[in-house]
Amino acid sequence: RVFGRNAAAVSEALRGAMAHLPVDINPRPPRRNSFEVSLVKEDGSTVELWSGIKKGPPRKLKFPQPETVVEALKSSLA
Repeated sequence: RVFGRNAAAVSEALRGAMAHLPVDINPRPPRRNSFEVSLVKEDGSTVELWSGIKKGPPRKLKFPQPETVVEALKSSLA
């Protein structure tokens, strides 16, 4: 439930920042107890915007603030 809530918050923030950007949640089965956000560019390359795998405890450190992911997205598209 926590992962789903955070995924919804991040995807909403990304859609708000860039309406034309398609957002997929878990297109592949996710890693257990992980929260990651990646950008797949048009050429097929992948850029990691956030990874909480090596963060925490506490568990809340595994999840980004949506604004952090939006800023990472903007900087990787610039």
